[in-house]
Amino acid sequence: MNRLQQASSPYLLQHQHNPVHWWEWGPAALAEAQRLNRPVLLSIGYAACHWCHVMAHESFEDARVAQVMNELFVNIKVDREERPDVDQVYMSALHALGEQGGWPLTMFLTAQGEPFWGGTYFPKEPRFGRPGFVSVLREIARIHQAEPERVVQNAQALKAHLTQATPAEGSALTASELNDLGRRLSSALDPVHGGLPGAPKFPNPPILECVYRHARRSGDVTARERFLLSMERMALGGIHDHLGGGFARYAVDERWLVPHFEKMLYDNAQLLELYALAFAESGRALFRHAAEGIVAWLRREMVTAEGAFAASLDADSEGVEGKFYVWNLDEIRAVLGADATVFAAAYDISSHGNWEETNIPNLLITGELPADLDQRLAPMREKLLARRASRIRPGLDDKVLADWNGLMIASLVRASSLLDRPDWIDLAATAYRFIAESMNRDGRLGHSWRGGSLIFPGFALDHAAMMRAALALFETTGEPPYLDDAQSWSETLRRDFTVAETGTLAMTSRDGDALVVRPQPVHDDAVPNANGVFAEALVRLAQITGRDEDHRRAEDALATLTAMARASPFGHTSILNALDLHLRGLTIVITGTSSDALREAALRVPYTDRSVQVMREGEVLDAHHPAHAAVAGHEPQALICAGMHCSLPVRDREAFARQVREMLSPA
Repeated sequence: MNRLQQASSPYLLQHQHNPVHWWEWGPAALAEAQRLNRPVLLSIGYAACHWCHVMAHESFEDARVAQVMNELFVNIKVDREERPDVDQVYMSALHALGEQGGWPLTMFLTAQGEPFWGGTYFPKEPRFGRPGFVSVLREIARIHQAEPERVVQNAQALKAHLTQATPAEGSALTASELNDLGRRLSSALDPVHGGLPGAPKFPNPPILECVYRHARRSGDVTARERFLLSMERMALGGIHDHLGGGFARYAVDERWLVPHFEKMLYDNAQLLELYALAFAESGRALFRHAAEGIVAWLRREMVTAEGAFAASLDADSEGVEGKFYVWNLDEIRAVLGADATVFAAAYDISSHGNWEETNIPNLLITGELPADLDQRLAPMREKLLARRASRIRPGLDDKVLADWNGLMIASLVRASSLLDRPDWIDLAATAYRFIAESMNRDGRLGHSWRGGSLIFPGFALDHAAMMRAALALFETTGEPPYLDDAQSWSETLRRDFTVAETGTLAMTSRDGDALVVRPQPVHDDAVPNANGVFAEALVRLAQITGRDEDHRRAEDALATLTAMARASPFGHTSILNALDLHLRGLTIVITGTSSDALREAALRVPYTDRSVQVMREGEVLDAHHPAHAAVAGHEPQALICAGMHCSLPVRDREAFARQVREMLSPA
C-alpha cells in the first residue's frame, strides 16, 4: 500500500494498492522533489472517469511502469473534484500548450510546482497516434536532467500565460447587446437534435438557460422552440436513464443516443431546474417525468447517511463502461414475458441492438409517449429497474461537495414550486443543514466532506452556490436564518475571495494553499463559474432586501463581469443570466398572515423572472426598498416591483397573474 491509504477521496483510495509511490498534493511532495532533484509527475482524475480507470489499469497497476515512475519522478495523484483549484491551474497550462484537455490530466512539473509539459491519457504502448507512456516518462526525465534550460523556458512561458487576467473589453453589456447575444446563441443551437451542434454532445445548462431567458425577455419564438427541442431530445435520448431517472454526463454522438455513462450530481442539479422551467413553459408531461426522474434517482442512489448528496456514479461496472445500464432482448423477455414486445417497440430494443450489440433504452424513434401507453409501460419499467438493481453496481463516490450540493439544493427548491412538489423542500433543507452546520467553521465553508474528514477552506463556488441555495430556501420558506446565511457568505466572498485589482472572485481564499498561481477563472465549465453564480445571488439578494448597498454591489459586479464576458459571451452565460435577472427580474413582496394563495402564486412564477419576499408579522422593509411605502398593515396582498416602481397591491390570484403577465410581457 502507498501513501494514498490515508486519503479520504474515493478516487485516491482506488489507487492505494498501486505499486506507484503516490503522494497526495501538498508541500511535502514538492519538498521531496526538491530533495531528490526530480521532476513531478502530476496525475489528476476523478472516480467516475472512464479513461482514468483505463490508464490506471494499463500503467499505474503495472509493476514495470511503476518502477520507471518511482525511479524518475515524484508522483502526485489528485482528485479534481476534491481539489478543483489544482485542476484549474494545470488544465489551464495544458490548454496553453495547445491541447484540448480532459481527464486523466497528466502534467510534468518542476520541483517548485511549475508546469512545463503535459497531456491527458497516455496509452501504455504506442497507439491512437500517441507515444507509449514509458517512452514519454524516460524522455521527460532525460530533458529535465540534460536540458534544464528548456524546462525553465517552458515553465516561465506557461507561468506568464497563467498569470494573465481576463481583460475587460470596453464597457458593461447593455440590454440591447444582451438581446443580440441571445439571438446569436439561439441560432447556434442544432435545429434537428438540439444542443450545440456535433458530437460529443454536452447538455451545457447555462447556455440553455440563457436561450430560455432570451425567449422570455424578447418573445423570440425560434429561441423558445430551440430551447424546448434541446430539452426534448435529451429527455428522449439514451443520455436519459429511462428506468432509473437522471442523466449521464454527455452523449458521444450527435443524437443524444449513446451516453458516457457516468452520472454527476452537478449535471443533474442544473438539468432538474431546466426541466421544471420547460414544463412550466410547455405543460408537457415528458419534461415533468424527466425532472421527477432526477429526484427519484437522487433519493434512491445519492443521499448519504448524513442527508446530503453524493458526488457521482461511475461509468464502469465490472470493468466495462455502461454494463450496468444496457440490455439484450432475451433478458427483457425473461423479465417481462409477453409484455416485452410492447416495451421493445417503445424503447428501441432489438435482437441486434442499437449500440455495440446491446441496447440503450431510448425514445428517439418513438417520441413522447401517449399518456395511456406511458401508464401501461410504467410497471414494466419498475420490473426492469428491480432486475437491474441485482447487477453489480457502478462505484459511488460518496464524498459531499459543498458547491455541487448547493447547486442541487437550489434546484430542488426552485423545481418544487414549478412542479408542485413540496416534499422536495424537506430533501433540500436536510442537505442544506448538514453543509451549513457540519462543513462550516466560524462562518466559512469547507469544500469536501467524507467520513468526518473536511477539506478546508472551501472555494469561491462553495460559498456562492450555498448563498444561492440559502436565498432559494428563504424565498420559499420565509425563514430569516436562510437570509442571514446568504448575507454572511456574501461577506465571506467579498472579504476572502475578491481580488482588488480586478474586482472578481479568485477561486481560492486568501489563506488557501499557495499554488504556482492563484486561479481567477471567470468562464463557465461543467459547472457555472463562481463569479456568475455570485452575481446572480447578489442581484437576488438586492431585490429581496432593497438595500442601496446590496444594489450597488450587484451592479458593480455585473459591470465588471459583463465587460469581461464581452470577448467570449458564450463561455460566460452564467454572467449573462445574472444580467438578465438584474434587468428583467420582478421583486414580489407578499404580506399578510393568510396569504398562502398569493405566496404559492408568486413561487410559481419561474425563478428566472422574480425574487420573492414573504413578510412576517412585525417585519419592515428597508427604507430604500421600492415597496417600503406601500407595505402597511398585514392584510393579504402582493406588491410586484420592477426596478424602483411597484404595482398597486393585488389581493387575489387572478389579479396577481394578470399583473405579472403585464409586467413581464416582452417589449
